Amino acid sequence: MQAPFDGGCVCGKIRYRLAEDPLTLYACHCTDCQRHTGAAFGLSMIVRRAALTLRAGDPRDHEAAVPHGPHRHGKFCGECATRLWGEPGRFPEVLVLRPGTLDDTSWLNPVAHIWVRSAQPWVVLPPGTRSFDTQPHDPLALINLWSQRRPAT
Repeated sequence: MQAPFDGGCVCGKIRYRLAEDPLTLYACHCTDCQRHTGAAFGLSMIVRRAALTLRAGDPRDHEAAVPHGPHRHGKFCGECATRLWGEPGRFPEVLVLRPGTLDDTSWLNPVAHIWVRSAQPWVVLPPGTRSFDTQPHDPLALINLWSQRRPAT
């Protein structure tokens, strides 16, 4: 799949377009992501902030305190409460898009799994998948893995 990618919330009041391919896509198995998603892991897609445009609706701000990390900021739909994207304070030029909000998710395939030391015991990673016990030490590691796997178009 190639950009643009359209997406939005469950109720359809918020619509957005991602004009570029993502910088990376990964699965996080940390306990914060498990609690936040209510699932075994969370998917995160790093995108350039300038590549995302709002096409309909007005997402609301949210802020969440994380016991052992920085406050999380992001946007969600005020009507159906769908989390749309996060806004990392340390890297204001990017957003952490919730890729499940894309209209077509059939092409999503994480380049790596992080915090696998916290993964549910029944989760089986696909053979050959890169994994990290915790957070990668190099903040560009996941972006580099994505660009090696998926050359720029």
